[in-house]
Amino acid sequence: MSALDGRMPALYLSHGAPPLADDPVWPGQLAAWAQGLPRPKAILMISAHWEEAPLAIGATRQVPLVYDFWGFPEHYYQVRYAAPGAPGLAERIRKTLRTAGTPVQDIPNRGLDHGAYVPLVEMYPEADIPVLQVSMPTLDPRKLMEI
Repeated sequence: MSALDGRMPALYLSHGAPPLADDPVWPGQLAAWAQGLPRPKAILMISAHWEEAPLAIGATRQVPLVYDFWGFPEHYYQVRYAAPGAPGLAERIRKTLRTAGTPVQDIPNRGLDHGAYVPLVEMYPEADIPVLQVSMPTLDPRKLMEI
């Protein structure tokens, strides 16, 4: 961890399509990856399945998942991931972004979408790490990197 100066790494994961949970390799790879990382205090997720401007913060408390897909077998709609919300992290994100001039809105009743919870189910199946999700306020890569 010294190379990261005590900070957790930022991870990029495939968007988490529900059928990936049935892949013979992918779930084990994610579980092994999570076991090889330091345990996070909280997780901030950005999913391409939530586009909202201005930037929005959701799932600041435990709320039901968003099943934002259609036509899949029923067992994909039965997945649960009751991770605690991360209101403290949400406050830090709000303050940091607003200080930098980025407008922020709160949508506390929006749950985690499948781009967020599908990989988390495999990485941290106990759902005991607070999770916060923020929206993508733009598709402009430069602006996203600035945020």
